[in-house]
Amino acid sequence: MPRLADVEPPARTSPPPRTGGHFHQAAFHSSAAELLAVVVPFLLAGVALGEPTVVVLSDEYEAMVRDAMPADGKVDFFPAAPQYLRPATTIRGFRALLAGHVAAGARQVRLVGEVPPALFGDAWDAWARYESAVNHAYDDFPLRSMCVYDRVRTPARVLDDIARTHPYAAVHGGGHVRQSTFLPPSQFLSLSGPRHWAGGVPPIPPHAELRGPSPAEARQAVLSAVSDGRLGADALDDLTVAVSETVTNAHRHGTPPVTVRLWSLPDRVTVAVSDAGTGPANPFAGLLPAGDGARGGLGLWVTHQCCDHVTAHYGPDGYTVTMTMNVTR
Repeated sequence: MPRLADVEPPARTSPPPRTGGHFHQAAFHSSAAELLAVVVPFLLAGVALGEPTVVVLSDEYEAMVRDAMPADGKVDFFPAAPQYLRPATTIRGFRALLAGHVAAGARQVRLVGEVPPALFGDAWDAWARYESAVNHAYDDFPLRSMCVYDRVRTPARVLDDIARTHPYAAVHGGGHVRQSTFLPPSQFLSLSGPRHWAGGVPPIPPHAELRGPSPAEARQAVLSAVSDGRLGADALDDLTVAVSETVTNAHRHGTPPVTVRLWSLPDRVTVAVSDAGTGPANPFAGLLPAGDGARGGLGLWVTHQCCDHVTAHYGPDGYTVTMTMNVTR
């Protein structure tokens, strides 16, 4: 399946003027008719203006939108599932796509996207942080984006987060209204704790616990705990890299003691790295690489690229990064 960052941008025709930033809106709908009434005018406006126009939707919604658009309308369609694997990876892919279009001369880019409903469960907290972070992460580009959410099928807690992470809500005919519930990313991302992640630290004693381990000792603990091939070589390599980076960060930037706890379960392997410090001050740490030497920024970003799920939580006992790799059968 095509990935966003793999698409060759069109040849540059003229230098683009510097315009806008990220205009981020949610498109709430309760039926196919409502979806099309919001999405189609938005796309048609982009096509009419000659703007690169990208649609990243589930198969069901993509078919509806394709049928409603004129045959000669130039819109790039991508399936949603391959693009929304991990938040940090998704941000990297969209930024590569946007950078390619801007380098090719685009004055404005339009995007309709849909976080797959399969991510509304245990993993949602990470994707809520994604929806907040992209207000900043895509602000380097002249982007108008529309995120599609079904009011009927989307859990109430997810809709609450969407109202707090999108500055605007789209309305029929191509308009929008400002959402009074919106929180700036620095505020939303600083909310304490992984609020919805039920699949984080398991409620049982860890299978292994290390006090003050070196990165090499932590890597060896992971290899010893998952020696039966359940994760596969690539996934195991990714997890050991993530654990090594996180332990290195804890020693370099955190406050002793550093503790590593590991759970090897039938469906996943979870590793929690804790120290007594407060964690990075940068609320975007992990979702974006720190380009200014900010503490822990690059290591956390690597960790978010490697693992199926990552949470970072500051509590009374210090700062904990929890990494999970799912077992695939």
